[in-house]
Amino acid sequence: MTATAAPAGTRPARDRSVLARAHPLAKLAAALVLTVALLATTDPVCAGVALVGELALLPLAGLRLRTLLRRGWPILVAALISGYGTTVLAPPSGSVLLQAGPFALTAGALTAGVGIALRGLALAVPGIMLLATTDPTDLADALAQRLHLPHRFVLGALAAMRLVGLLVQEWSTLTMARRARGVGAGTGRGPARVVSRARAGAGQTVALLVQAIRRAGRLAITMEARGFGTGRRTWARLSTFHPSDALVVAGGVLLAAVAVTAAVLAGTWNPIL
Repeated sequence: MTATAAPAGTRPARDRSVLARAHPLAKLAAALVLTVALLATTDPVCAGVALVGELALLPLAGLRLRTLLRRGWPILVAALISGYGTTVLAPPSGSVLLQAGPFALTAGALTAGVGIALRGLALAVPGIMLLATTDPTDLADALAQRLHLPHRFVLGALAAMRLVGLLVQEWSTLTMARRARGVGAGTGRGPARVVSRARAGAGQTVALLVQAIRRAGRLAITMEARGFGTGRRTWARLSTFHPSDALVVAGGVLLAAVAVTAAVLAGTWNPIL
């Protein structure tokens, strides 16, 4: 991945999918509607229905379940941890499902934990789909031209997004360089090896942070030298809406409505306010 945009007239491979051809703000609006509906309740039915609907829409984003798991496995782990923590810390309610000494697993606590875990996953999937199907330049054009956000902020955020790939490459380069010098391989066995690798990782993180700060400084000076100031800007590409973008927003509204309706009909609707 490079820090330069694709040449004019070319489209990345991901733009072959249906959602990739939609306007970035339409996808952002659909994700926002789903987010509001999911944050309004903690019940597992609403989150579960929304998650199933989102997974069913993965082909529209050109994604497979395997790809989603590869990109979002940290979110899956975080959701499981949050669900487990909620189950343990939630006040006991309902029938007792498991009794182990002073610990009692109740139906109410388990329902709360499952709801939190499913809600976390349902909130994350639209974000992954949005990032996977949206070109950063298209998003920047939409934010500046349609939402009229300050162009300095938009272009700075765009440059930062473009540099994420470079940071990944630099991390790999630092890893190989340190291994060639015999640093970071880990010595000893058991806890000593873990401590050694943790120290090496901390040192490598500091080195990457220093490089990132230096690169950000050079980029800021370059942008100022090339006229990214406070004056009025023109844009090479116009951000335009198409009738099909309304279907994307309608799809998000429909999925949110179905999820909320299912929770209400199931009697599990549990608004947080």
